[in-house]
Amino acid sequence: MTRPGWSAPRRALLAALAAVVALGLLLAPPAVPQARAATPDLTIVSNARYDVEPEEKRVRVTVNLLATNRLENTATRRYYFDRAFLAVPPGATGFKLTSPTGSPSVRVSQNRTGYQILALTFGQRINAGRNARFQLTFELADAGGEATRTIRVGTALVAFPVWAYASEETPGSTVTVVFPKGFAVQVEAGEVPEPKVDDSGRTIVRTGKLDDPLSFFAYLVADREADYAESELVARIGGREATITIRSWPDDPDWKDRVTDLFGRGLPALQTLIGLPWDREDPLVVQEAVSRTTGGFAGLFDPREGRIDVAYHAGAFVILHEAAHVWFNGGLLADRWANEAFASHYAEQAGEELGETVAAAELTDELRTSAFPLNAWTAAGGDPTLDDYGYAASVVLARELADRAGHDGLRRVWQAVADGETAYQAPAVDPAATRPPERSDAPVDWRGLLDLLEERTGQPYHDLWREWVVRDEEVGLLAERGEARRRYEAAVRAAGRWELPAPVRAALRAWEFDTATALLDDVESVLDRRAELESAAEAAGLRLPARLETVFESPAGAQAAHAEAEAEQATIEILAGAAAARPTSPDALQQLGLLGETPDVRLAAAREAFAAGELERAARDAIGAQAIWQGSWEIGRNRLLVGIGVALLILLGILLLVSTWRGRRRGRAAVQPAATPLEPPVAGDAASGGHP
Repeated sequence: MTRPGWSAPRRALLAALAAVVALGLLLAPPAVPQARAATPDLTIVSNARYDVEPEEKRVRVTVNLLATNRLENTATRRYYFDRAFLAVPPGATGFKLTSPTGSPSVRVSQNRTGYQILALTFGQRINAGRNARFQLTFELADAGGEATRTIRVGTALVAFPVWAYASEETPGSTVTVVFPKGFAVQVEAGEVPEPKVDDSGRTIVRTGKLDDPLSFFAYLVADREADYAESELVARIGGREATITIRSWPDDPDWKDRVTDLFGRGLPALQTLIGLPWDREDPLVVQEAVSRTTGGFAGLFDPREGRIDVAYHAGAFVILHEAAHVWFNGGLLADRWANEAFASHYAEQAGEELGETVAAAELTDELRTSAFPLNAWTAAGGDPTLDDYGYAASVVLARELADRAGHDGLRRVWQAVADGETAYQAPAVDPAATRPPERSDAPVDWRGLLDLLEERTGQPYHDLWREWVVRDEEVGLLAERGEARRRYEAAVRAAGRWELPAPVRAALRAWEFDTATALLDDVESVLDRRAELESAAEAAGLRLPARLETVFESPAGAQAAHAEAEAEQATIEILAGAAAARPTSPDALQQLGLLGETPDVRLAAAREAFAAGELERAARDAIGAQAIWQGSWEIGRNRLLVGIGVALLILLGILLLVSTWRGRRRGRAAVQPAATPLEPPVAGDAASGGHP
């Protein structure tokens, strides 16, 4: 949004108004004429009426003048005035001076920048102490031409300056302006009472008696509803066709042609410069308008309505500025100053490429007296003085940012913002990894913009933020940010392939530096513990599991990693203790105790379980192996004793068996009967197999 280009004409008109003079001739008796400069000796008070006549493209001005000779005759001199000079607005034509008496006349005596001097010839003498009434009429006609012309009178739009007329230091003049039915009137400059609508529907602006008529100035703009003339513009923007509806007032074809041309050429140029695609699915409407804001903006983009209002007088810069708001409309960047800054910057860049004469508001020394932090810039329609500074200062800042970031650097930032990528992305340790970036759907505010600028361009910008952007209460945040970022970068380097916990990055993005600092304390502590674990694991011949890294990188973050580090340290100590329990030169009893046992297998299983992050199983297996080694001597002794006992029992059993066997042999020998001779077998019946 940009202020309209009326400031310079207004100042010129006001300067002209201050130069108004009412001059008369001060004459002695006829024999001795003498001229004197005009003073309030001749006073002029007027009632000026401006009647707006849209169909005739003019404002008819009627000024009823009362001229009074304030001098007094003396015994030797008689004083009278027969003429005067009066300043009127530039562009006024058709002058006529009438009076109830005499034959007055009027002519243009001088044409100067910002005003005309009329020579009023009274056609009579106004003697000392007397007065005379005159009526001056003229027209403020719309001559056509430049859109920024001072006088515009049409069926849809009326805009013109309003003056009061009087002699110097003469109070009492009044001004009345009458608009036909249906016109909505806005005071673009000056102070006048609120417009009133009379019984017939006319809008009337009426002053009271003015204390200082020559300092009075107003610029009025009025419009009334009219059926827009619609046309379509089809532009090819970055490989896509975009249709833009152009709505213009029926009696202003010049505006339609100018806006259609600049939007048609400007949108493709802006897309290339900004680097973001045309992604509007909804139609875009560009509509001729009169500003309805307090500040009198020459353009206004309403993204919700998909409509850009462009003032009837807008020049190339304003039109391209509003076209750039298609991208910088509050959807990418949250802060007003940032959207206005880059809309202005790219309007300048596009204008240069298109060969158009464009110029943003200049940051003058006068405007610098109203300087304020851009973060304090209020919404559109606030204090016009602050708006003037805001527009001028923001584009200066945008130029400095662009110089430092470079064209491609800014394009990288806008692409990141459009993709929703936030600052403080986890570094890609493995280029082949395809982890999705962390994103946010919210527009980027002044904090996120600073972070992204520094990350995506590799340049510092905090000095520009301190100079132009932050309020007094926000200056301390920049210092806290610097310290937190230094610690964060050191932690990233120390973490190596590990990714810092997401809460750390979230706190930095939100500029919650107390929280970020506390989290970084935990991060540094865990990284110290990691180094201790690596040394302990190396000494124990162990391979650290990935669990600590996983927990560290999880939303639970460093605090949960502390507990994991404690558990891993305890497990390492258990495994080391188990390994230390393994006898290097086992004696006979230990060897006997280890018969059938596999503590080495169990310890190896414990090591594998530890590397896999199965700490409980690793500890259980290690403790089991350690118990076997530590109990092997006692087990061997017990086994030996048991073996001896078993051997003794076996020996005793053998002795008992031998003794029993011998006893049985002796018993059999004592009861043996005498031998009986064998008888030969007798043949019998083969079939029966029996004996006879």
